[in-house]
Amino acid sequence: MTYTTLIAAADLQPHLQDQNWVVVDCRYYLKESGQGLKEYREGHIPGALYAHLKHDLAVAVIPGKTGRHPLPRVEDLVETLSNWGIDATVQVVAYDGSDGSMAAARLWWLLKWVGHEAVAVLDGGWPQWVAAGYPISREEATRAKRKFVPHVREELALGVADVEAIAENPEYLIVDVRMPERYRGETEPIDPVAGHIPGAVNAPYTDNMAASGYFLSAGELRKQYKRLLENRPADKVVFYCGSGVTSAHSILALAHAGLGDARLYAGSWSEWITNKDRPIETSSESTQAHAQ
Repeated sequence: MTYTTLIAAADLQPHLQDQNWVVVDCRYYLKESGQGLKEYREGHIPGALYAHLKHDLAVAVIPGKTGRHPLPRVEDLVETLSNWGIDATVQVVAYDGSDGSMAAARLWWLLKWVGHEAVAVLDGGWPQWVAAGYPISREEATRAKRKFVPHVREELALGVADVEAIAENPEYLIVDVRMPERYRGETEPIDPVAGHIPGAVNAPYTDNMAASGYFLSAGELRKQYKRLLENRPADKVVFYCGSGVTSAHSILALAHAGLGDARLYAGSWSEWITNKDRPIETSSESTQAHAQ
């Protein structure tokens, strides 16, 4: 069986010794970028490799030009995936810590972007693995190199010019997945400018999750997102966040709901505001389709 959205810990556990499975620990903390690697070294899923969000899943920021987590160059990502022992025959499983699987969703999206379908995020992440009593290792894993061949799906990623072109087109839906107070422009703890892209609606990525730390069921997600999309096909829906990471979480949720592949504005809000001529919008009431 191929897993393409989410996988349960119970379904991963029997494959820990399978050479055609690669597990990647993506734990990362915005305020302390080295904490994820520290936690990995203190304990991780046996055989798991470690992926650092800034070093492996993004490239360096160009001040005034890019968002906070620009997409890696395809050739660099291919080299990373090859070094991790990933080729077309491999099932990849990404997991994260207690933050709702944001960086794991970024790796999931990147693999989809370069044409690898056999990738899933561990539902519930590291906390649920530990709670289930499954084995833990402190040994840093290595994998024999394989050749990853990309088949880039250019349509999945939009640049800022693409977003500017569709912003006033009612056929498209632009979705801001940040917290409502950031969307409304009431506060901005990370970026220098508050607000949102004009016309965007707000559907916080946290609405994808149950209180248990797991994703909502496919049926619950389908109900939420069908209401949000209002009969639009997934390829007419564009998600963005602060830097293009948490928006992948909602793209994953939409796919798990069986509604198709939405698109990512990878530069997101932190890129949008690099040009003072781009319009911004603030509002006292956010449009939240999930809150109904």
